[in-house]
Amino acid sequence: MRGVARRVRSLPIRARLSLLVAAAVAFAVAAVSVTCWFIVQGRLYDQVDSDLKQATMLNDPQQRDQAREALNNCSQTPREGVNGLRTTYSQVVTASGTVCLFTTSVGEIKVTDADHEVIDKGSPGSGSFRNGTDEDGTELRVLTLPVTITNPVTQERAGAALMAAVPLKGTQATLNDLALILLLVSGIGVLGAGVAGLWVARTGLRPVDDLTRAVEHVARTEDLTVRIPVEDDSDDEVARLSRSFNSMTSSLASSRDLQQQLIADAGHELRTPLTSLRTNIELLTRSEETGRPIPEADRKALLASVKAQMTELAALIGDLQELSRPETGQHAGRTRILAWHDVVESALRRARLRGPELAIEAEVHPWYVRAEPAALERAVVNILDNAVKFSPEGGTIDVRLADGVLTVRDHGPGIAADELPHVFDRFWRSPSARALPGSGLGLSIVARTVQQAGGTVSLTPAEGDGTTATVRLPGAPTPPPESV
Repeated sequence: MRGVARRVRSLPIRARLSLLVAAAVAFAVAAVSVTCWFIVQGRLYDQVDSDLKQATMLNDPQQRDQAREALNNCSQTPREGVNGLRTTYSQVVTASGTVCLFTTSVGEIKVTDADHEVIDKGSPGSGSFRNGTDEDGTELRVLTLPVTITNPVTQERAGAALMAAVPLKGTQATLNDLALILLLVSGIGVLGAGVAGLWVARTGLRPVDDLTRAVEHVARTEDLTVRIPVEDDSDDEVARLSRSFNSMTSSLASSRDLQQQLIADAGHELRTPLTSLRTNIELLTRSEETGRPIPEADRKALLASVKAQMTELAALIGDLQELSRPETGQHAGRTRILAWHDVVESALRRARLRGPELAIEAEVHPWYVRAEPAALERAVVNILDNAVKFSPEGGTIDVRLADGVLTVRDHGPGIAADELPHVFDRFWRSPSARALPGSGLGLSIVARTVQQAGGTVSLTPAEGDGTTATVRLPGAPTPPPESV
């Protein structure tokens, strides 16, 4: 059985479905056929029994008395009978086992123990039906009725049994024909069920075949543009699977495009500081090789440029590492309740060091949020660095944190309206800022960090001049009990 089960499991699902349908139909047809055969057999036997009872003429009391008188005579003179008994087989059996045939009987019915039990236990009028045979082996339907024989000489009464039978040849032929018909119908039904099951399996699994071919195509060609056609009004399991596959390939294609774009942009951004570093280092190396020293002022300028380019390169690599982290899921374990006002104060101290010539006015109120500490501080620093970078010398930066809203307003040149939709894109830099240091990743990191913390960030033109950065994070003015 285990081997059969393994072989069935190894079959294609289409064949397994066909076998399952055929087996289910075969079971149902077999059950119906057997039930039908037994019902017809019972009805035919009931009809034979009814005809047998009528043939014995024992339903009428007067006729029963006449039959007893004839049986009494028969018990004295065997094979003499009454012409009124209308049956093919008829005989009487005494308690001693003597069998008397009627003249109308064409043969002798084999007597069994059941017939003697009727004689011993039966009462007049009751009887039993059974299947039996004659002396030649012909199948019969036998009726055995208990009767009482009166000896005309001694007037003694003795128990006996009247046995009447009819051949079952016609009934058996009908049942055999019915069995053959049911067998043929069952075979045709099972064969048709198998064909229908195969057709249903092919039709139902066609979307699965399409999905299989699509997956194989993606695995072979890495083409994520393939889509499975799905009817809009279809909502079955296969349709949901196809929609999930289409959604998955779309997400993978989008992720791959973003990854390729990130690599291309990162390569472009890395090329500038690397080129400048190579040029400066080559100048220093050539000076050492030729023995022609570079003037001290130029040498200091070259070293300062190398240091600046290395700093810019390190910042760019840090930004790329930050963006390479997964956007959801894995950062959740590093989040905790933070005092956002403390993070803002720490970022303000760093911003004042980077822009000592600027006046940074701050109004910070307590606010507690759930976020990743290092990422949130980096985001606030990026916003303040952006304000420092675009503020004119001697300008003012206004910073305010209240009710979970951080606003940073500078008085720089501002951002054009057509550039606002792109400010949070990776590596995007406005034309006016391309000459300034930076990689174009700072605001992308801000947007990502704020989104992970469940907040929103936006840049809008400020009244008069400059730009206002607004960050909203969910939280509370007091820390929750779990953070205490």
